[in-house]
Amino acid sequence: MPVIDVPQPEFMDDEEISIFADAVGKFYQDKAPEKRILKWREDGQVERGFWNEAGEAGLLGVSVPEEYGGHGGDFRHDMVVIDQQAKHGVEGFAASLHNTVILPYLVRHGTEEQKKKYLPKLVTGDLVSAIAMTEPGVGSDLQSITTTALKDGNGYRINGAKTYISNGQTADFIIVVAKTDPNERAKGISLMLLETDGAEGFQRGKKLDKIGMDAADTSELFFDDVFVPAENVLGGEEGKGFYQLMGELPQERLIIAMGAMTGIEKALEVTMEFVKDRKAFGQTIWDFQNTQFTLAELKARSTAARVFVNHCIAQHLEGKLDVPTACMAKLMVTELQGEVVDKCLQFHGGAGFINDYPIARMYRDCRITRIFGGSNEVMKMVIARSM
Repeated sequence: MPVIDVPQPEFMDDEEISIFADAVGKFYQDKAPEKRILKWREDGQVERGFWNEAGEAGLLGVSVPEEYGGHGGDFRHDMVVIDQQAKHGVEGFAASLHNTVILPYLVRHGTEEQKKKYLPKLVTGDLVSAIAMTEPGVGSDLQSITTTALKDGNGYRINGAKTYISNGQTADFIIVVAKTDPNERAKGISLMLLETDGAEGFQRGKKLDKIGMDAADTSELFFDDVFVPAENVLGGEEGKGFYQLMGELPQERLIIAMGAMTGIEKALEVTMEFVKDRKAFGQTIWDFQNTQFTLAELKARSTAARVFVNHCIAQHLEGKLDVPTACMAKLMVTELQGEVVDKCLQFHGGAGFINDYPIARMYRDCRITRIFGGSNEVMKMVIARSM
């Protein structure tokens, strides 16, 4: 029995979803054994060919409409891909970024021509995606970006630098957040679609050395007069980028909360196994009242968090999840994840500081969840404005 045991929500009570989950789990089990993941950690990125394997197995673009080469599923199918990945410990593979952050920009905001051109290749894995938002010195204040995309003949020239870009070394399709009108803030932002193959002036910087998420490549990107044709403005109209970004943020923040929730559950499960096996002073660590009381409290709070996350998922499936609620989920669950993982590591003693133990990697990996997708301080600002 799992440590966090709540009834399966109604929205997941579907035989087709169950069959899909089994197939996805089998793919991860067969194609991403521990030996292969270890190589990804050593290399600092997932090998490019794995994306094609995932595409062939039907793990990419699962909620993209069939007329654009997708599988015609919904957000539940996206959830299955992410959940099974976490359960099988498949590190570094940015399926959640590709499927639930980037592809929805094209599906919901792209022109018909853009959808037909790019979505089929993104579904097969022939194109791997990234989104270039963050800049050095800007952080969460997207309206202050300095990267520009200025008109030049029948297109635009992109100039600027981006940093902390997930999939930066691997991606060959990048949504670049740029100012098409540098004199404006929100109204001056547009999203530019860039295929990197043969793009003169585009350069990948170094793969950044992070404290966690070893198998996930995070990079700097540089744009020096990179040309994109006029039809590569997402949606075909300048100045809509900031509003397109804001429209997709509730789902992105929900995804972060969901990932943090899975991390909490996994941390508690590996810790329960450890404390019931490890002995000290003639008894197991579990036999100490301090262990039982601490883990009991963490279970109670985590169960409440799981119920809230499931509520948010249900709202999202009905198109009712608003921005403040998504921010609350991201804020609450990522903060709880940090606390749970820290206390679980403490129960491991010295072993918790050794990377061979999963809890040590969880400790390093989970720190970023309070930062990306908008820092938790930004989440508090958004929540406060809704009060």
